[in-house]
Amino acid sequence: MPSTPEVRRAVVIEDDPDIRGLLVRILVKQGFEVTQAEAGLPGVEEVRRARPDLVTLDLNLPDLDGLEVCKLLRQFSDAFIVMLTARTDELDKLTGLDNGADDYLSKPFSPRELQSRVNALFRRRQAPAADPAALSELERATEVQQSLLPKEDVRVEGYDLAGVFRPSRSVGGDFYDWYRTPDGLHLTFADAMGKGMGAALIAATIRAVMRSTGHRRDLDAAFASAALTIAADLDSSNSFATLFHARLDAASGVVNYVDAGHGLALHVTAAGSVHRLPSGGPPVGAWAGSAWPQSAIGLAPGDALVVVSDGVLDVFESVEAFTAAVYSATHGRASAQSASDAIMALAPAETAEDDVTVVVVRRLPQDAAA
Repeated sequence: MPSTPEVRRAVVIEDDPDIRGLLVRILVKQGFEVTQAEAGLPGVEEVRRARPDLVTLDLNLPDLDGLEVCKLLRQFSDAFIVMLTARTDELDKLTGLDNGADDYLSKPFSPRELQSRVNALFRRRQAPAADPAALSELERATEVQQSLLPKEDVRVEGYDLAGVFRPSRSVGGDFYDWYRTPDGLHLTFADAMGKGMGAALIAATIRAVMRSTGHRRDLDAAFASAALTIAADLDSSNSFATLFHARLDAASGVVNYVDAGHGLALHVTAAGSVHRLPSGGPPVGAWAGSAWPQSAIGLAPGDALVVVSDGVLDVFESVEAFTAAVYSATHGRASAQSASDAIMALAPAETAEDDVTVVVVRRLPQDAAA
């Protein structure tokens, strides 16, 4: 008989209904069976009933302080506890960890960061053996995912481009897509939450829709139109997707972009600095009526735009450590390909638990472009 996959359970204790709903959706797409509570005492009872593997715990609850809830939970539960709070004082953080929390995340938080923290907590647990049917679906999902990657080598005068993708043992919805335009380049980098064939098919829909808007000159309006179309499919599957969509004007070096919950794009300068581009809004499909503003950066000669997946972020304990490592792997490299390879090496295949995807768009130094 094939083995039954292990069911992981989570309890979300959060009084804000919007944040609670987002947490539930993130954890469901990570494979958890999720229940929820909007206050401390009901949360304690739900943890006692559900016996979860993971608890997300807001500190500012209407009845009990989250620190007190954490102490109560530790009397009978060994679940991982991730505290979520708007408090940024170091004493609060240390007190929370002293009371038995396993990790601490400040609001507002990125879905990516929460996903990475949860993955890190469970990384040391051995994965159950997959049955033949699951392996067959995994193979089909891998084929779909691979088909989304650009087939042609894209060449833009004055620029050096590289894109690398390595699937994990549990295929997700990662993909990147790029193509030439009269002015330069269009780039889409996305991740549909979830695993397996469902995520791969959602990714295929996202790629097709984003390509269909390529002729529109107004990037933010084009993205908003595409997001409406994508959100309909995401809503039917109770999913959401992070997206980074950019247009490069090759002559000026200006990159106009929209970031919907991705937050893992970096501007590495020839002068020796690195700036992580902020997310301009939530993931597509997370909240109805969302809007995503257009932003821009300028690539000077020798600068690089680096976009990576959370398979790299998962390796590091903090976003700051991740940013520094990507900078070190990129700055001073002779080519976009060598930078991509160095970034991939940060998340070795034998230990990575998620897809790893890297795109580097590097403007050539003036002497090399001449």
